Amino acid sequence: HNAGGEIDLPSALEKAQSRGQKVPGGICGMWGSCGAGISAGIFFSIAAANSPMKGEAWGMGNIMTSKCLAEIGKIGGPRCCKRDGYTAMLTAIDYTTEALGVTMEKPQKLVCQFTALNRECIKTRCPYHPINNK
Repeated sequence: HNAGGEIDLPSALEKAQSRGQKVPGGICGMWGSCGAGISAGIFFSIAAANSPMKGEAWGMGNIMTSKCLAEIGKIGGPRCCKRDGYTAMLTAIDYTTEALGVTMEKPQKLVCQFTALNRECIKTRCPYHPINNK
């Protein structure tokens, strides 16, 4: 919406919340599909006015989710919702530009401020860890 995409923002936010609430916690380890990647697919499906019966948009929504999950998977685990969320967001920005022609602002770098709060933090293996972003 803020980047010029034609979307009914209140309706889109309501749909995103409703759909996102159905994604169970721990899905990353139990189902092999991180909620951050699935959420990016939810975003794309709403932005593209997708439905189960749409041809090209249906495929594009799945591509969005798969791209996000692939980038999240490349980093590895254990789980970190911040890391995975950052990765999905950055991937979604790129794919939205490619697929829908809507260019959103993309931060040049993201630095995690939560590393000390996550016992499972992968530290320097994380692309957002402060030591990797000096």
